[in-house]
Amino acid sequence: MESSLSEKDLRSNIIKLAGPVFVELFLGTLFGMVDMIMLGRYGDVDISTASIAAVGITNQLMFIGLSLVQALNAGATAMVARYIGAKKEDKIESVVKHIMILTQFFLVVPILIIGLGFTENVMTFLGAHQDTLAVGTGYFRVVVLGFIFQAFNFSIVASLRGVGDTKTPMRINLTANLANVFGNAILIYGLLGFPALGATGAGISTTLSQVVATVLLIRYIRRPESTIHINLKHEFKLDKDIIYNLTKIGAPAAMEQVAFRVGILIFTKLIATLGTVAYATHQICINILNLSFTPGQAFGIAASTLTGRSIGAKEPDLANHYIEDCNKIGIVISIVIGVSLYLFGPFVAGLYSNNPEVVTEAASILKLIAIIQPFQTVQLIISGGLRGAGDTIWTLVITFIGIIGIRVVLAYYFVKVLEMALFGAWLALLIDQLVRWALIRMRFKTDKWKYITLR
Repeated sequence: MESSLSEKDLRSNIIKLAGPVFVELFLGTLFGMVDMIMLGRYGDVDISTASIAAVGITNQLMFIGLSLVQALNAGATAMVARYIGAKKEDKIESVVKHIMILTQFFLVVPILIIGLGFTENVMTFLGAHQDTLAVGTGYFRVVVLGFIFQAFNFSIVASLRGVGDTKTPMRINLTANLANVFGNAILIYGLLGFPALGATGAGISTTLSQVVATVLLIRYIRRPESTIHINLKHEFKLDKDIIYNLTKIGAPAAMEQVAFRVGILIFTKLIATLGTVAYATHQICINILNLSFTPGQAFGIAASTLTGRSIGAKEPDLANHYIEDCNKIGIVISIVIGVSLYLFGPFVAGLYSNNPEVVTEAASILKLIAIIQPFQTVQLIISGGLRGAGDTIWTLVITFIGIIGIRVVLAYYFVKVLEMALFGAWLALLIDQLVRWALIRMRFKTDKWKYITLR
């Protein structure tokens, strides 16, 4: 059925949803860059390099945990969006309660046991050298503890985005990120009478900022006028249909994230064999790459919400239009970011470190990151749309092929056989992005994702 919405209306709906997400993610990632820049200028070159490496090591475990949380939450976003489209708003509160409880029980508890119970073993397994362990174990433990709050926040934010409320998460996360930046300055360098705690101080600030976000989110969802209102007096019962739907969408998405993170782990451990300087350079480039993810992530989230809503309203062709329009806008923004990174790479890399070896290598890799931009953005947007439709099987297959079959294999060949060092690893990453872009575009063109049913 053809939609009566004009092109202007479609674009307006997209910008209304994606705009706040883009601002939130872009500034949040920018604040994360500021965090790493602060650590990169703390102490002498050896300490600052080890501190950056410690952040990268910790992020490997955190990204695994948060990826699984996001995978489960993909089901919540899709279900909430469908219920909005189908005018079944009364079912939303139960979905939110299910996702909060399941996330904490099945994902948070295992990460806490692994991260707090086996800290040095996990860090060593993830590629930490002795200098990184000496500097980063305190940071690792504090950030792992903060996962309790971070996972809770992700669950609520995913549900809010499902109803189309992206402004509230933006406001709350910006407040928390500002608190994190100020806390970092105080606790890393020892300002206002506090001791200089270096990397551990950065970890404490990060966790406290997550607590701030949790408090603000709880206050919001307890209000009767909020877009998602949770009444704790309402009796909670496990609903097998909700669990089935969350599993149907979330299980393949979780397997996709496991495949992705296993591939990233192997990829990162390969880079760690090149030494602390190469690893720190890699973390700087990853940090900058994360910033460039924001257009694809923002418009991917908008595509997910609008796709779920359209299919819930039995308008699959409208979903198709939304995804295509998200692509067009996202590509323009990604090209601007790519050109900026290509032209100003040495300057951006120089913000992170005084080590000339790190800056030179990072600047060359930023040229590859610039080329990646449009393909990365389209891949993220279409994947978001497919997840909003509940089509998570094919995103799993495509991620497995790209990360394990392409990136890991080629990275080993380029680094170990051709001895191309860190640049070779990033060249493999570029080829992986190109392959995944082609495959996800092919899946989208089949239109089979339009007809996936939920209970």
